[in-house]
Amino acid sequence: MKNKDLPDQLVLYRGCPHKITDEISIRIPSLEEICAYGESAYYSMVHMLCSVGVDLCWQLEEANIPFDQISDFELFYSILRCYFGTEQTKILFGEYLNLKEMTLRKNEKGEAYLEQKIATENDGYKTLTIDEHTYYEIVKYLRAFHNLKRNDAVAGTNSCRIAFIEDAKAEYEAAQNKPRTSYLLPLISTMVNHDGFKRNDQTIWDMNIFAFMDSVKRVDKIRNSNLLLQSGYSGFGIDLKKIKKEELNYMGALN
Repeated sequence: MKNKDLPDQLVLYRGCPHKITDEISIRIPSLEEICAYGESAYYSMVHMLCSVGVDLCWQLEEANIPFDQISDFELFYSILRCYFGTEQTKILFGEYLNLKEMTLRKNEKGEAYLEQKIATENDGYKTLTIDEHTYYEIVKYLRAFHNLKRNDAVAGTNSCRIAFIEDAKAEYEAAQNKPRTSYLLPLISTMVNHDGFKRNDQTIWDMNIFAFMDSVKRVDKIRNSNLLLQSGYSGFGIDLKKIKKEELNYMGALN
């Protein structure tokens, strides 16, 4: 993805819904909404919608689908979206989009797209369409405000393919025996108990997930910058000339 194609981070921080098409928008949920939805179910959905072939290499191979030959969009329209109806996705897409009920069609060029017709108040209907471009826009925003990266791993050889599959299966089986833990709880607990964070255990829930994760990273960057500066100016610590400027600038861009 080129930098010019990245979502506007200020808009994400503000929590504004983003219009993907005239009929489909994506919204950024708050911590309260994620908690009410169910944290585990929410992140499972997000990760599933953003998955590519290598993420599901074991499951796909079990179904006789070569994981390194299926495109991202083909995986989405043929398998992934079938698990999610309106009740599952309205936290992201609102009350109308129903991924699992969309009809798979092809245009005059033979290109696949998904279509859903929705009745309107004047006895007409509007059409929701997800083509390949729309799919990539949706996934781009989902990854952006959840701080996810596309898995670009490539199996260059057959032995590498086998290793990917075996590792994925072992990881899946190991996860089944682990107790379920919260990803957000330690982050929320840390932030509300940090002197530099201006929210408490009641007001934090209104934050959208992008703004909250930005705060987590910003507080950590401020702490690291201060530690480096204190060590450098102490006269007995590190040589600040050897430290990259961006590591000392706590107001700089976050990774």
